Amino acid sequence: QVQLVESGGGLVQAGGSLRLSCAASGRTFGSYAMGWFRQAPGKERTFVATIGLSGAMTSYTDSVKGRFTVSRDNAKNAVYLQMNSLKPEDTAVYYCAARAVRTSISPDEYPYWGQGTQVTVSS
Repeated sequence: QVQLVESGGGLVQAGGSLRLSCAASGRTFGSYAMGWFRQAPGKERTFVATIGLSGAMTSYTDSVKGRFTVSRDNAKNAVYLQMNSLKPEDTAVYYCAARAVRTSISPDEYPYWGQGTQVTVSS
């Protein structure tokens, strides 16, 4: 089992940047694929990015490609989401999630979730 805690959210102007962090507990972090998801008010939780066990494999939803970068540091039990050129439509609660071994873009396939961190982008 793994416990996840996100941080780094906040209020930023359009065009600005934020770096989200997700700290994981446990000694088997390296055996979990990680995902970032977001949920805007009144909307479903949607996929943002995912990263494989070693960090070599990453995948992004189309709307963030070229602006967001997911990375991980297995020695620190952490995964990050660097968000650049932020837009008002990026406003949401951002969640990190973990699942054993394989990545997935479906939130239903992730059993472990953090509490979320709010990102608000003003125009």
